[in-house]
Amino acid sequence: MLVNVIITGVGGQGNVLASQILGRAAVEKGLQVTIGETFGLSQRGGSVMSHIRISDLKQYGPLIPPNRADVIVGLEPLETIRIFPEYGNEQTALLINSRPIYPLNVIAGDVHYPSPEWIRDIITETGTPLYWLDATPLAVELGGPIMLNMIMLGALCELPFVPVEKGDLEGVLAAIFPESKLKANFKALEMGGELIQKYRK
Repeated sequence: MLVNVIITGVGGQGNVLASQILGRAAVEKGLQVTIGETFGLSQRGGSVMSHIRISDLKQYGPLIPPNRADVIVGLEPLETIRIFPEYGNEQTALLINSRPIYPLNVIAGDVHYPSPEWIRDIITETGTPLYWLDATPLAVELGGPIMLNMIMLGALCELPFVPVEKGDLEGVLAAIFPESKLKANFKALEMGGELIQKYRK
């Protein structure tokens, strides 16, 4: 078994922490894990991409080969379609948060950012499995956009081929977070799972 996961977003969204939590949860289940990360200008809203490779056989190289991702978790929609042609294929599951983060050059009016609806339609046309998740408002309910990464991890663990469950993530969170933060983070995982379950109804 080998599951290749990419978590992509922009600096400040917490995808590096999400990859570390996912990887630790898999290790604590006795699985082999390697994590590789690439950074743009991450502290200024630049691209951040984490590769998490989970196997029951051996440790693989830290970077997923082209077009071999099993799932891409997109914390930001444009970042997701930017990397999909390189790492995705027609069977790659896409979990995409629908809320954009606009770069400064877009806010200034120098560059056009495509509408989220256009991004969703382009992906839908490829036929790849798509979960288009309105997760940012839920994160705000829980205290702020920083909770988005936990919501998306909760969604990820609802996919049947991902060998990590919500309870595994909760165990890791309990080990690294103070008790005062656990309730909100556990709730975020639960909300993420519920978003995926809605697709099955």
